[in-house]
Amino acid sequence: MNIYDLIFYLFAIITLVSAVFVVTSKNIVHSAFNLLFTFFGVAGIYALLGADFIAVVQLLVYVGGILILLLFGVMLTNKITNVDLRTGTIHIVPAAIGVGMLWGALSAIAYKTNWIKIDSPIPNSTAPFLGRMLITDYVLVFELLGILLLIALIGAASIARREKE
Repeated sequence: MNIYDLIFYLFAIITLVSAVFVVTSKNIVHSAFNLLFTFFGVAGIYALLGADFIAVVQLLVYVGGILILLLFGVMLTNKITNVDLRTGTIHIVPAAIGVGMLWGALSAIAYKTNWIKIDSPIPNSTAPFLGRMLITDYVLVFELLGILLLIALIGAASIARREKE
């Protein structure tokens, strides 16, 4: 076991333990701060795998944007003690179907395009490689993900505008 393996296991343990605390914590502020360590752990694993672009995007978007917005939103609300963290079991079936469909699509893409190559060298920088792949080989998937994000944004806007009954 070399130093690379030790660092990987350190990031994996940090990510898994903090993710468990995010899910099991009763206090929403503690969950949000544990989410910070989860995001940092995932970014560290990305950096170890040679995906420097994705690691930086993870830090900028999730830690710098979403998590800070979540923390300010939680801390600035007046009813922070009355937050109900329960979710209904009705969401389990659609979530399982969505995850299964995503897993099927990703495995079909990986199988058809020989996406998983064990002997391929890790590039020095992944940004030019990702740019070429998104514009040439994976342009259809890239456009479909853009449409999916647009649908999610429209759904979030319609939920936010819905009047309280």
